[in-house]
Formats: sequence, C-alpha cells, structure tokens
Amino acid sequence: MRLLRIAAGAVALVGLTTAGASARIMRIEVSRTEPAFGGASFGAVGGYERVIGRAFGEVDPKSAANRVIQDIGMAPRNARGMVEYSTDIDIIRPKDPAKSNNVLLFNILNRGNKGAVPLFNADVAGPPSVTNRMDNAGDGWLQREGITTIWFGWQADILPGDGRMTFTVPTARKADGSVLTGVMRTELVVQVAAATTLNLSSGWFTLMTHASYPTENVDNQMKLEGGFLPSLTMRLREGGPRTTIANTDWHFGGCSAKNDTQICLPAGFQPGRIYELVYRARDPLVMGLGFAVARDLGTFLQHAAKDSAGTDNPVVHGPGVTSIVMGTSQSGRFIRSLIALGFNRGEDGHRVFDSALPHIGGGLMPLNLRFSQPGRAWGQQVDHNFPAYDFPFTYVRQTDPLTGRTQGLLDRCSADNTCPKLFHAATALEIWEGRQSLGLTDPLGRVDAKEPANVRTFIMASTQHAPPPLPLPARAPFNFCQQQPNPNPHTWTMRALLADLIAWVRDNEAPPASVTPRIDDATLVAPDQVRFPSIPATNYQGVARPAPRFTGAVSALHVLDFGPSYRAGDSSGITTREPPVAGAASYGVLVPQVDADGIDIAGVRDVYLGAPIGTYTGWNTFRPELFDGGFCNFQGSFIPFAATKADRDAAGDPRPSLEERYPTKEAYVAAVQKSAGALVAQRMLLADDAKRLVAEAADKGVRTGP
Repeated sequence: MRLLRIAAGAVALVGLTTAGASARIMRIEVSRTEPAFGGASFGAVGGYERVIGRAFGEVDPKSAANRVIQDIGMAPRNARGMVEYSTDIDIIRPKDPAKSNNVLLFNILNRGNKGAVPLFNADVAGPPSVTNRMDNAGDGWLQREGITTIWFGWQADILPGDGRMTFTVPTARKADGSVLTGVMRTELVVQVAAATTLNLSSGWFTLMTHASYPTENVDNQMKLEGGFLPSLTMRLREGGPRTTIANTDWHFGGCSAKNDTQICLPAGFQPGRIYELVYRARDPLVMGLGFAVARDLGTFLQHAAKDSAGTDNPVVHGPGVTSIVMGTSQSGRFIRSLIALGFNRGEDGHRVFDSALPHIGGGLMPLNLRFSQPGRAWGQQVDHNFPAYDFPFTYVRQTDPLTGRTQGLLDRCSADNTCPKLFHAATALEIWEGRQSLGLTDPLGRVDAKEPANVRTFIMASTQHAPPPLPLPARAPFNFCQQQPNPNPHTWTMRALLADLIAWVRDNEAPPASVTPRIDDATLVAPDQVRFPSIPATNYQGVARPAPRFTGAVSALHVLDFGPSYRAGDSSGITTREPPVAGAASYGVLVPQVDADGIDIAGVRDVYLGAPIGTYTGWNTFRPELFDGGFCNFQGSFIPFAATKADRDAAGDPRPSLEERYPTKEAYVAAVQKSAGALVAQRMLLADDAKRLVAEAADKGVRTGP
C-alpha cells in the first residue's frame, strides 16, 4: 500500500477527516484502476493510471461557510444534521508517483464532459464522448510534464450518458416537508429540424443532456395560486416582439401522453425561433453544493491521507504539491463564481486552490439559484437574458454607476487571504459576443481597469470560442453560419500559459505581463469605430463564400431585474420576475480594433496571425433565415486570401493575395519563424512548439487552408 507524503505545513489539515469537521469528504469508493490511454508511455514520466470512482461528502448547513448556498437550510439532513452529496471522480495520475511533477490540475467539467486533455494536448480529435473515454492523449504534453489531472461532477442536472460525469444533491423542501415551487423560465430552441415534443430544458446548449424541472401542474389551462397561468411565446430574434401561443395550442407532456417534464406543440417548434416558456416548477435541486464539492474535494485530495473509512487518498503526491483549478467556457465561469462567493477558502481558513486558469469563461455561473439552469449561456440571440453577467465584471474592485454597488470578484478572498494566483484567458469571440471587454474596463467602457497583483489577463486575438473540427465545411450553408468557422487554435497559447502559471505559483518565477486590447492605445474601441475591410463575395479554391456581414453589433448588456429575492451581487437567490425587466441604460461593451486584413491588432497574436492565410474574426453571423443574421453562437469566421493577385483583382478583394505576401516558400517560413520567435520571447509559445510549427512550414510550405 502506497503511503501519502504530506507537507509538514499541511499536517493539521488531516483533521479534515475527523468527526468534528463541518464539511468533508466522508468516503471514497474506487470502482476500478486501469492503465490510462491504452497503456501508452510518455517520455521520462512513463505510463499513467486512471482511477475511477465516486466521492461522498457532507456539509454543515449551520456553518457560516455554507450558509451562502441557496436553500441549504431547506435540504434534508442525515442523523448528524449534515447535508449529503456525492460525485463521480476520475483521476489520471503517473503510474510511478516519483515521476509526478506534483502539479494537480483540477479540470472543471463542461456540462458533464472532461476538458484539459484536448485543450493542452495537440492532435486530440473527437467529440466529448471520445474525450470522456480518455483513449487518445494526442501528443501527450500534459502527461509528459508529469501532471495529475482530476475531474469530478459538480452540475446536478446533468444526465448520464456518453461518459458524462454526474453529481447528486438533495431536493429542497419546505419546513413541513412539502413540495417547494417557484416561477421558472426556459428558452426552447431547436437547431436543425422541427419537433413537436421537447424536454422543458431543451435550449440551444442544453438539448437532451440536462434534466428538466417538472411543472407543478400538468394542466396548462388551470390557474394556480395567485392566478398564475403558464405561458408560451415565440419570437424571431432576441429583442423582437413576442407572439403568444394560446394555451389551447400546446400542453405539458409528450404529444401522445401528458407528463410533467416535457412540452408538446402539435404545430411544431421551428428552427430559427425562440420559444419562451414561463411556468411554475417544483422540486429545486440544491445546486449551489457544486461549489462546496469543489472546495471539499480539492481540500481532501491535496491534504488528507485517508477518508473516514480508512481508504487511501487516490492522489499520491510529494510535499511540494501545487494545485491549479482550470475550466473552459461554462467551467471558467464556475471558477470565477467559486472565487467570488468565497469557496476558495477551506472551512479551517486555508486556501484551497493555489492558482486558477479560467479559459473562455467571461461572466459568472448562476449555479447558486433556486431552479438554477447552469447549462444556459450568454448569446446575443439565444440565452441572452439569463443571469450570467451581473456586476462585478472585474477582479479589481470598482463602482458600478448603474447599480450603485462597489465590488470586485476578489473581495471575499482578499479579505481572508485565500485568493489564488490567476491567469484569465479568453478569445476575441468572448469580447464580441460575450461582453468580455467589461472585464478589462470600467463598467461604462471609458477607461482601462487596473489589475490586481495576483491576476494576469490574456486575450487570444482573432479566435473563436473553441476551434471547429477540421476539415471545415466546403460549401454553404456553413452549419448555422454565413461564413466558415474560425480554426485558429488555442492549444499552443494555452499550454504556454499553463507552463507560465506553474512557474509562477510553484517556482515563484514572475509571470508575463497581461496581453489584451486596451482603450488607451485605441485597440479596444466602440463597435462603430472598427475599420473592418470591405471583403467581397468570393469563390476561392472552389468554395463560394458570401461577403461577410459586418454590422458593428455587440451583445449588449443591461441591468436585469429578476425580482427582490435575487441577489445580483452574488448571482444568487431566487428569481421571481420572469422574464426579467431590463434597465434602460446599458454597460459600455467594446470590441477589438482590426488591421487592414480584418485581424485583431492587439492580444496574443499567434503564429497563424503572424503569417496569416486569411482573415480570422471573433464573430460570425447566423444565416439569414436564423435569428435574422445575429451573431452565430460561439462561432468566428475564416475568410481566406486569394491564391494569386489575379484572383483577388477579379474578385475586387482589397486584401493582398498569398503570392503577394509569400512570393516563395522561404518567405513564408521566414514569416512563421519570425512570429514564433517573438512569441517565445513573450512567453506566449513554448520553444519546442515553435520548433514544430516552423518545421511544419518548412515541410509543407504556404498553407492553402486551415
């Protein structure tokens, strides 16, 4: 039996497994331990093991550290007066503990799916179901570094299937044990084909993978307490007029039989429409326990030798352990909210995670709500007015002129010295569609915000939310969008940032400076100031593309009033006003300025922008028949350059062609080499990765496509 080596300074934390603790992991059940990645070996580190199981924990609802959790006082308790939860766990660890670099990477799941490996390891391909199986490590960079990666469930409405990880929490009840109900709003959107029956949770991002809150009454024509009657409306785009669908034209349940978690519209839910259902739901889950499991499991796996039953901690590490909590998109917002709500403080006062790396996660995670819908997002058209972007927006403390509040995301952890060292990484799309500029400026977008000493921010120029699979679609329609999506990758920048963050938190090496567009140098501007080139419709390489539809639009943000029981400062509480009432004044959302090619001037300009073969943007538009050309969810654009000057002259394209930019193969290789060298000097590209990219250019010459 392996013995866990614990740092002398952490010995006291073993007490977390004693009976007097108010929040702890009670039991670890390992279902199996097996070779990871098919038994592959990774350089000097060798092979990896995968540990799969479940963790069981409990929290004290009376503890000050837990009282912030919405409805924790209404959750059933065990004989010890504790509220219980359980979560799937999945751990990839070096087979030989001596080969570990003592870095624990806690990767927060995205809608139940694992990340990290396909982000930091190059050459990993496949949908989440493939990634969840952990049978493809790509080039194995994380594993060659000796990093231990940890996943656990935190989102209690995720349904099992395709390898998704689950989290189980109790349902809140009234003091007398009766059912708890409340107003609920859901957007129902179909992507491809019309449907007559949908789950009540079927939004653009939730589809069939999220459990639905049941309706209090399946009779949609019966008025409930207070005269409440459920309603269904339809609109063609966000902000457009709502058309009421009569309650006689739809009902709860499938179209053949009524039930309390589905809706039937015999006329059919149509693509390109936003259907909004407001109903009285029952049985809210105590979703805020997702923050508690991150705190408690993070504490246990770093510091405890055994669980209360004597089972060994499945994470074996030496005395110099470093912890990083990292997550992408929804998961990045989870991290920001975890810190803002004070859950990076263990119940004995210690810091849980040494560092944090929220990736493409602007905004906050409204997990701590009654009838929370954490699968919702923040699109310009879809999920626009869900509680995902309350003030505060920045890590530094600011005053908001629209609400009058003075806050920062680090207020709680600054007060008790539990803030992590933090790298915030985002793409250009989060600025265009996700209001990310508010994390860089004052709330009205007039001046650049200051940055706390423990925070660095990196905006990946001209990138979309997540790169699309290759090859790109070769003919219109390009999925839901007017243009091909943007294939500019995150991997090379993100693993340089992870290496920089490890060096900062573990080795006390000063981090690189933030790299962002700014107001003071005119690289972050109002949308109507963007000088986007007039690119015509083209037919380069046999692919017909329409002229890009640049409108200068953004995803505007107003103060949303969800009712008096909603605590906007914490994105917590109870929403009683649905849909919310939007304030008249808007926040100052800005966007990146671009060069003559339409490529962002500022931010981390990777090799693909240093030696471009086309225009890469952080925005795309829906096809005209979908949401009237608004921003195409999470998609940027790729608009290639002409191969020759003759081709671009024939098209009337103002952008120089490939042959004008790179008259020889050697000229292209030199451009790649120059860009790579500059990025290595800025610590935005690893030296080994620079060698790979230069070698690829020397081998293949000028790329004709992504």
